[in-house]
Amino acid sequence: MSQPPLTSLNSDEELLRQSVRQLAGSRLQPLVESMDASAHFEPALIEEFFRAGLMGIELPEEFGGAGGSFFEAILAVEELSRVDASAGVVVDVQNTLVNNALLRWASQEQKARYLPRLAREWVGAYALSEPGAGSDAFGLVTRAERVEGGYRLQGRKLWITNAAEARLFIVFANANPDAGYRGITAFLVEREQAGFQVGRKENKLGIRASSTCELLLEGCVVPEAQVLGEPGKGYKIAIETLNEGRIGIGAQMVGVAQGALDHALAYARERRQFGRPIADFQGVQFQLAEMRTELEAARLLVYNAARRKQAGESFTQEAAMAKYYSSQAADHITSRALELFGGYGFTRDYPVEKYFRDAKIGKIYEGTSNMQLQTIAKLML
Repeated sequence: MSQPPLTSLNSDEELLRQSVRQLAGSRLQPLVESMDASAHFEPALIEEFFRAGLMGIELPEEFGGAGGSFFEAILAVEELSRVDASAGVVVDVQNTLVNNALLRWASQEQKARYLPRLAREWVGAYALSEPGAGSDAFGLVTRAERVEGGYRLQGRKLWITNAAEARLFIVFANANPDAGYRGITAFLVEREQAGFQVGRKENKLGIRASSTCELLLEGCVVPEAQVLGEPGKGYKIAIETLNEGRIGIGAQMVGVAQGALDHALAYARERRQFGRPIADFQGVQFQLAEMRTELEAARLLVYNAARRKQAGESFTQEAAMAKYYSSQAADHITSRALELFGGYGFTRDYPVEKYFRDAKIGKIYEGTSNMQLQTIAKLML
């Protein structure tokens, strides 16, 4: 029997895509401009995401999740990002980083405590980066000191997505600095724990409605029951979870690029110059054709990586290639879309300037483009 094309969806996947597209068009679209201007994500939208099952797509039904697949989570991120990248990343971090990490590494007691909340009401955040540990993710200075019954965390995290809304944080700290990265341990930190504080919120260029904050850990004592996985295995949890997260960022960039291209196509058909729509001019047609080709190539890379992950096959290189290329494509496509709008594209009266701003983050977070190239080359060689 022949294999279906990568972009073919089964009935469950198509149903999910259509339901997310409808939600994005009816509930998200009217709020995009105001959320971007205020740099604030509407809490009622997050509640809707929970009710729609979008915050726990892969979580088993026994924990209140949707019992869906990784690929379905990728589709949801793409469809939301087509309308607003901030919404896409809220759902992306919840599913591909936080939920995935707990599904794979949490104890049964931790799953019973946290997964139902993550499926119904709790936003999660993933706290790895620090002021001096971005691309050098394991140059952590946040420390975890062993105390009776648990660990005392001391340090500062930076650029933490979803931090303003999150109730649960996966925090990485070094419990044995003499062992280098082998001392890194992952902790499940609840927002209300003493010594833990969400600090300053960043004022960003793009994905402005998505919160990005610093975290302050000042003598935050975490019980041993809140260690995620084994002590000293935090580096493994971080690396393997980020591999999955990169596919999610790829989906986000595909959605951003698709949204920008949709607007560019509509405008090219409507805008008239020299007595005819600009879509009639070969120079414009060639630009649109290039944009569409780059978008399709990016989508194929992302879908391939997601399908491989879901099938249990190796996907580290494919995830890196998907994130690298999709962020390059989104940067180029959104820039071209803005230019096709001419002077209008440079104003906030039209939507393409926001897609242009939102696309830039794809080359930076969850591993810069240079880090993706390094991963690809390492696995090649």
